[in-house]
Amino acid sequence: MSTLEKIPTRRLGSNGPAVSSIGLGTMGIGAFYGKTDEGAAYKALTHAADRGMTFWDCADIYGTTELTLGKWFKETGRRSEIFLATKFGSRDPEGKFGGGKPISTPSYIRFALDRSLKRLGVESIDLYYQHRVDPNVPIEIVLEALREPLDKGQIKWIGLSECSAETLKRAKKVPGVGDKVIAAQMELSPFSLDIEKNGFAKVAKELGVAIVAYSPLGRGMVSGRYRSRDAFGEGDFRLSLPRFSEENFPKNVLLADKLKTIADKHNATPSQITLAWILAEGEYYVPIPGCRSSERVEENAKGAEIKLSTEDVKTIRELSEAADIQGYDRLDDIDIGIDIGIDVCIRLSSF
Repeated sequence: MSTLEKIPTRRLGSNGPAVSSIGLGTMGIGAFYGKTDEGAAYKALTHAADRGMTFWDCADIYGTTELTLGKWFKETGRRSEIFLATKFGSRDPEGKFGGGKPISTPSYIRFALDRSLKRLGVESIDLYYQHRVDPNVPIEIVLEALREPLDKGQIKWIGLSECSAETLKRAKKVPGVGDKVIAAQMELSPFSLDIEKNGFAKVAKELGVAIVAYSPLGRGMVSGRYRSRDAFGEGDFRLSLPRFSEENFPKNVLLADKLKTIADKHNATPSQITLAWILAEGEYYVPIPGCRSSERVEENAKGAEIKLSTEDVKTIRELSEAADIQGYDRLDDIDIGIDIGIDVCIRLSSF
């Protein structure tokens, strides 16, 4: 049994369970960020569990990540300590369904869930997200498709990701299932305040839905460790993102430099200060920074221990709002034109 101090918890949604106030994003363990040291990643998982960072986020398109988590569960016997989230529907990772586009037909949901349960080696998933809205399947149909897995105990809670406020409202209204929708995974960081500007965060709070903030550290840019594209290894998908282009990178990193001045005052890192700021900005915000090493896990965990003054919170907010951030930082903005401010999900009456 670990004697390490556990990070605080907070409730996931108005009626959901308590989870670690900072979660663990696992995308980089199996995909997108170049070659991963499997041994280091395995140690990172163990250290996260020891530290109480037990809200783990995954997805079926994250390469081998589900398999790695499944291996960790089997070898450690610590599945019961982890609040496990995974996702379906961004695209079929095996390429059998959907033509590489978002897919949430009931038959595919059943197939994807069975596959994730098998890969993870678990009987139940604590939080099951629709990863991307399928514009051709009403969200009401998606929720109905999840009713049986809920009744069987194969999933316990439901989440949406990169949805609009209107889609979230519709999901919450589905009788007997909508009350299980407790989380919306959306991008939130000093580099991206879109969900606050377009009103999504306000609606989520009114509905009792937590914001699970992905990329809270701006895909590593907050840390200040990455000053140019040369810092990224072969196969790192950030090299494909406009925010990290030769032209935009030097402009965007200026915000990280300004955050460092506040971090220095607290004898902390910019990453820790940023996580502390997100936690201070909303009791229903739960950031899930990605980690592939024990060192980064520990650094992020300490972000939950920092208490910022009202003035610090205000200053970071002002810096973020004043920053002229250039370029998208995710591929689907380019590939399928997702706009989280527009309800792209077909109406049930038109289905």
